[in-house]
Amino acid sequence: MKNQSAEHREAPGLAVHVAEPGTRSVVSRVRCQIERDVAFSTESLESYFFSAWKPEAYDALLVAAAIEFADKSLRRPAYYWHRSFDLRIPVHDVERWQQPPVVAALRGALEYLTGDSWQIAFYGRRRQEDRPRQSSFELPSNVQAVIPFSNGLDSRMVAGLMERSMKDSLVRVRLAAGLQESEGLKGHRFAFTNVPYRVGGDSVESSARSRGFKFALISGIAACLSGAKQIVVPESGQGALGPSLVPVGQTYDDYRSHPAFTRKMERLLKALFGVDVEFVFPQLWQTKAETLRRFIEECGDPSWTGTRSCWQQSRQVGLNGRRRQCGICAACMLRRMSVHAAAADEPQDQYVWERLDVATFEDGVADGFTADRITKKMREYAIAGTLHLDHLAALRHASSSASHLNVPALHLSQALGLDRAEVRQRLDRLIAQHATEWCGFVSSLGEESFVADWAVEKAS
Repeated sequence: MKNQSAEHREAPGLAVHVAEPGTRSVVSRVRCQIERDVAFSTESLESYFFSAWKPEAYDALLVAAAIEFADKSLRRPAYYWHRSFDLRIPVHDVERWQQPPVVAALRGALEYLTGDSWQIAFYGRRRQEDRPRQSSFELPSNVQAVIPFSNGLDSRMVAGLMERSMKDSLVRVRLAAGLQESEGLKGHRFAFTNVPYRVGGDSVESSARSRGFKFALISGIAACLSGAKQIVVPESGQGALGPSLVPVGQTYDDYRSHPAFTRKMERLLKALFGVDVEFVFPQLWQTKAETLRRFIEECGDPSWTGTRSCWQQSRQVGLNGRRRQCGICAACMLRRMSVHAAAADEPQDQYVWERLDVATFEDGVADGFTADRITKKMREYAIAGTLHLDHLAALRHASSSASHLNVPALHLSQALGLDRAEVRQRLDRLIAQHATEWCGFVSSLGEESFVADWAVEKAS
């Protein structure tokens, strides 16, 4: 890769003007128009501002939406990662957003997460945003924590485990549509019903690192509005730490669920809202399989089999009118490995690749999934998913030399406020446990499996 200064000289840039309807934009800037390119949901806004209208919280949602619009509108260079952004965003309280601690915390969190440069200027709105009508929903008076909740396995398990002791003092923040109707959730209520906006525009970049900022900020807003002091990050150690420990190719390290990033988000929430909110990681030092085993034993809730781990859309994984999971991306492979390690079972017909114990990649698909739908991109996803888990397992060999994991352990110790030696000990145990689970899973597929053919770490 080019050195940092060369990247900054050559980085592609995008200037964006976020504008209210009926206003003009500078010709040299891409226009992102409120109500067209960023559209807010009235119903969802009502669920967020259930007790009082806070313009600064609405403005924070607009900032997150504008960042998402810019992120997906500029393609990354082919040979290096870095890009440069310059945004102008209208807000209700310009003075608040221009405070040096707010500006520094916002840029610090964004640049650490995305690996890009961000310049964001704020100007006053011409029209005050209409207040949503008062919601009839009332939160309990003793809210202690919020948990971002998708239809993923991690959020289902951790919410279930924590609700056993916290009861209604744990509030779910819904980050995906249709969850209340999904199996096993009919009795649950969500104080914050959905991401309260939709971002349009052309999407030319798929890395989407700003999604981590979006979900962290939305969860932070929910915590501030509900009076909660904690935000629960449900990812296991593999999900929170794995992407930064084993980066893909020449990409920038992925910190979207990493404690070092969430500490920066804590500083932003403090500077912007004046409250102390902490991101906590109850399963950081456990594997996904260990969390699943505990969930099954303590909660006895079979609805976990109806959760989704795959990010593929219906057009890629739809079969006979039903959206499946692909079964071969990194998220699906981690899930299937974890189910095996937890000695649990789930229906294999929820995956397009029903079988991983066959000799060729193409032979693993379900009946009815035609050969013309097995694309080169899918094969690349499968190889990348296998190698991610395989390379994470291979880090156990770095435990003796210590050098490879020294820097990650230092960053974690600083973010968590723990002794570096203790962090290193926990990290070594996590990696060793992951390696045991991975090797056991690969072995269960047989020596002739295409997964075993791709993997290196085959023996524990």
